[in-house]
Amino acid sequence: MSLAPPERAPATGAATAPAGSAGRGARRPAGPDRPGRRRLLTRTSVPYLLIMPAVLGFAVFKAYPIAASFWISLNTGNGDAQRFAGLANYRRLLADPLFWTALRNTGLILVVQVPLMLGLALLVALGLNSAKVWLRPLWRLGVFVPSLTGLVAAGVMFSVILNRDAGLLNWVLSLVGIDPVNWLGSPFWARVGIVLVITWHYTGYNAVMYLAGLQGIPKELYEAAMVDGAGPVRRFFAITLPQLRPILLLTVVLSTIGTLQLFDEPYVLTGGGPDNATLTVTMYLYDNGFTYFDFGYASALAYALATIVSVLGILQVRLMGERR
Repeated sequence: MSLAPPERAPATGAATAPAGSAGRGARRPAGPDRPGRRRLLTRTSVPYLLIMPAVLGFAVFKAYPIAASFWISLNTGNGDAQRFAGLANYRRLLADPLFWTALRNTGLILVVQVPLMLGLALLVALGLNSAKVWLRPLWRLGVFVPSLTGLVAAGVMFSVILNRDAGLLNWVLSLVGIDPVNWLGSPFWARVGIVLVITWHYTGYNAVMYLAGLQGIPKELYEAAMVDGAGPVRRFFAITLPQLRPILLLTVVLSTIGTLQLFDEPYVLTGGGPDNATLTVTMYLYDNGFTYFDFGYASALAYALATIVSVLGILQVRLMGERR
């Protein structure tokens, strides 16, 4: 006889779970992997997907026009009548006296205007940074407002101010007994007028940049220099200028690039005259491209200007950059 206990029958209420609730609390079995989705969204690929719109925008709106412009510069002819000519446009550029006149005018304005503007901007920034100046926020706003004015609007405004017969500036000069100056009709004074417009427009912008740099200089440096007996001039050359070197380099490079691309002010004020005295490289480029429809030569001018800007920028960075 077997002594094993009899098997118990399962309880009635817990015999089996209903069919509809069998998998209600259980985890769903793992389905097949989705390799396509996993390959697309990974820690490595997501950053590239995020920058893809910017890369596509650069390729379509920057890289392609630059490459197309270089190809156009290798062709000659007006309008649709284009034919490949190799480096003929670049040889023509080197022998073009009007290009050298425009480049000389641009370089002359650059050499005079950029140091003048940045020097004034630094002086204004030093004044606005002084604790002795009352209502500093108001003065800072007033200095920066001219840079918000559109270049065409500024040109139109100064064309009225510099008018020989009814201009405000000649009226002020007449009050002190000075004869009217033909600001826009004389080659020399036309260049001076353009320098005045550019200086008025951009001095405040650069002053605000210098002011930000001045406020970032630790006060402990000045206090230590004063303890050592350094005067204001010594502190300026030993502390302020070295600490402002990165911002000085930035403003010099940006101002150089902007002046070499000068177009709006002379176009509105003088149209390049009188006698091509204010003709700039970009104005000459514009005339060839959109007046004479010589797109090949205009593209060659654009590449020549880009080369000059690049070379000057590299030289400035080498001369004014940090020495390690």
